[in-house]
Amino acid sequence: MTGEKNLQALLAGMRPVRRAGEYVYVLWPHGRPLTSGIEAAVREPEGLTVVLPRSQADKEGLSYDFVGAWITLQIHSALEAVGLTAAVSKALTDARISCNVLAGFHHDHLLVPVADAPRALEVLAELAAQNAPGQGRGQVPRPELLLREETREDRDAILALTAEAFAISPATGLPADGEPVEVNVLRELFDAQEYLPGFSLVAVLDGELVGHVISTRGWVGGQELLGLGPIGVTPRLQRHGIGSALMKESIARANDAGEIGIALLGSPDYYSRFGFVPAATLGVLPPEAEWGDYFQLLPLALWPGGIRGTFRYAEPFSRL
Repeated sequence: MTGEKNLQALLAGMRPVRRAGEYVYVLWPHGRPLTSGIEAAVREPEGLTVVLPRSQADKEGLSYDFVGAWITLQIHSALEAVGLTAAVSKALTDARISCNVLAGFHHDHLLVPVADAPRALEVLAELAAQNAPGQGRGQVPRPELLLREETREDRDAILALTAEAFAISPATGLPADGEPVEVNVLRELFDAQEYLPGFSLVAVLDGELVGHVISTRGWVGGQELLGLGPIGVTPRLQRHGIGSALMKESIARANDAGEIGIALLGSPDYYSRFGFVPAATLGVLPPEAEWGDYFQLLPLALWPGGIRGTFRYAEPFSRL
């Protein structure tokens, strides 16, 4: 069977499928006989690199850093085909997903970080759809993102989304031990005195709840501010602009309501794009000194200046 060479046909027909399990790259110990379960191998001057299931590497006592999901592009690509790897890599790069490519005789295979696998499959499906016959790049219809206030009927879905979004701790980068703490904080915030219904917002895409953000009452001394968080987006749709849309809507509502500022704990690299600055530069100190510049503040249109003191979150945060 002759492999496909036409790039558009390859992209349109690649049908990405995830293989079961988790896979790792390891440097095989020199002189040790090869074991069963090895899926791929590359000989280099420095030694033999093998790809094998994580469970097998653990059984063999082999160390590894990268844990990947294995995705197969189910189209028989010719080895001399031009552009497939570049197109796939660009699409994943644009989605900020790293990938390692393995070319087999019949198919191309990708290893992507396990946490990014659902999103990678979606990106690849979109790329295939964009190259389907009769479709031009960028012409695939996209459902509209709806932002609205949450209702009580949304809460089970919000808590489930939050558990999924924080399954990998943003603080440690490690899997959460049991239910993420953000879930219980959010559960308590819904019933707290500091809850503000106009600032608990959901993002809905094609009928599915895919994002949530909440801002609750906080204080510096007797001055009222907002404390934002947690904010969560379903993992397969992260880096799609949903979190940014929720942030912008929260800020717009806060200005319209006459709030003076919003405080949060998060990455300065991310939140600076919305105008947040280290809160201490404005005289507002974090509840925990070690938070440093990760505790940030956005002064809104009515920010009076001259506020000094330590920020106090809604009561449920004190039990973290």
